Amino acid sequence: MFDYRLKVFHTVASRLSFTKASEELHISQPAVTKHIKEIENQLGTKLFNRKGTSIQLTQSGKILYEYAEKIRNIYRDLEFEISQINQQHKGKLIIGASTTVAQYILPELLAKFKTYYKDIKIELLTGNTEAISALLKEGKVDLGIIEGESQSSYFEYKTFKADEIVLAAKADHALAHKTLNLKDLYDLNLIFREQGSGTLEFIQNRFKEKEVNINELNTVIQLGSSESIKNYLLHSDCMAFLSISTILNELKNNTLTVIDIKNFSIERDFHFILPKGEQSELIELFLKFAE
Repeated sequence: MFDYRLKVFHTVASRLSFTKASEELHISQPAVTKHIKEIENQLGTKLFNRKGTSIQLTQSGKILYEYAEKIRNIYRDLEFEISQINQQHKGKLIIGASTTVAQYILPELLAKFKTYYKDIKIELLTGNTEAISALLKEGKVDLGIIEGESQSSYFEYKTFKADEIVLAAKADHALAHKTLNLKDLYDLNLIFREQGSGTLEFIQNRFKEKEVNINELNTVIQLGSSESIKNYLLHSDCMAFLSISTILNELKNNTLTVIDIKNFSIERDFHFILPKGEQSELIELFLKFAE
């Protein structure tokens, strides 16, 4: 029900990429551009600025994005309230989620879901990406939400949410507000997640693309959760690559900061991981809600 042109704009604004938006919406890039142009002509303003190969929202674009998000949520609430009148959903849904997703993203979504579907029982199991994949394969969870990059032929994968992994340090770190080069990583004391972590897998893959050998970096310690890493950072001069989703409160409270690395970023998507084949009604309901 969400106006399609507004949906196209919202997707481009969320991804800051016409290419990624066209892939997600399954339409051509010229079609995406056409829809954006139509909105710009209608509103008489420019919505995006191009900077080389990247795009940024203009001030008008930022305002439209805020309203598009509100409209999108209103339509979603309307659709689900109507569906509640016409249907009674009951049952139990067991969700497996990797650590970052379970701690920082899912609680708000699950709380909202339960306000609409009080008779559906939710059980959430947490582990790293490797563990969640194993639970799904064994049939111990109905669906998973993971942050890893590797994909198995056993499962079907659907995009859930965009994310970025950033280099974080305590706010008063000596290198705060500095821009580093990739080669500077070899001079830093670093903390990483444990083996099997989807976050670690993404970092390793991006390093490999840039010919950075993670085994040659000074890894002070590997810890099994983002919370452990964040607390360690607050009491040391170490740095760590963390999902931006995990440090939003610390950035707001000015206890941690993000260190920029020139010409380097780690962008990724969280994914739903599902058994292949037709999904149950409860799984389809949850997927639709999460969209």
